[in-house]
Amino acid sequence: MKVGELKREISPIILALDTSDLETAVNWIIATRDSIDIYKVGLEFFLKFGKSGLQELRDNGDFDIFLDLKLHDIPHTVAGAVNSIKDLEPRFLTVHAAGGSAMIRAAADAAPNIDITAVTVLTSLDPTELSHMGIDITPIDFARALATNAVNSGARAIVSSPLEVSAIRAAIGPDVVLITPGVRPADSELGDQSRVMSPQDAMNAGSNFIVIGRPITSYFNKSSGAMRDRAAEILESIS
Repeated sequence: MKVGELKREISPIILALDTSDLETAVNWIIATRDSIDIYKVGLEFFLKFGKSGLQELRDNGDFDIFLDLKLHDIPHTVAGAVNSIKDLEPRFLTVHAAGGSAMIRAAADAAPNIDITAVTVLTSLDPTELSHMGIDITPIDFARALATNAVNSGARAIVSSPLEVSAIRAAIGPDVVLITPGVRPADSELGDQSRVMSPQDAMNAGSNFIVIGRPITSYFNKSSGAMRDRAAEILESIS
């Protein structure tokens, strides 16, 4: 598969493996493989288990990894970080779009076979919080500017709140992969997300993939079967 190319038949759900327990992550994968083809590994897991932990996950099936490290540093340092993990061959690797053009280009050049994925405005940030940070434009305008600059700098995928997806899609065109966290089924709690949307609405707005965590993983507390059924239920709701 070429970089940036989508396999249309794969599930649009990316399951967030937000846990510091390796066995739990493996069990979540086993429980949901019928409905999910991409799993997000973030800082919590990666800082504890590193490359060996990621390989242990991959030993449990054929699936893609969304490595969500949100790299953000000077271009040389980010390029070195990308070089140190590119042998893991994640499908997506995140950097902060706010790192700027040179940083994003350095990441993309370091790993041409990975979709460097630029994170725009975190879904935990609302207009009030942005204002406190000295950013006096709306989240939509800020995310659109970050996304446009990132794509022009070599990013092949963008992460944004589902509320910004439509504006970003209009700005960057149909070929860039859009990934949206902050997706919550109607019967789920918001957690620490401020700007959210239902799975179907996010897909209708232009998302290629939606990241879901606790609305699925919390069902494992009941049973692996309950988690399997929950993932299937959400997939069915957007099929």
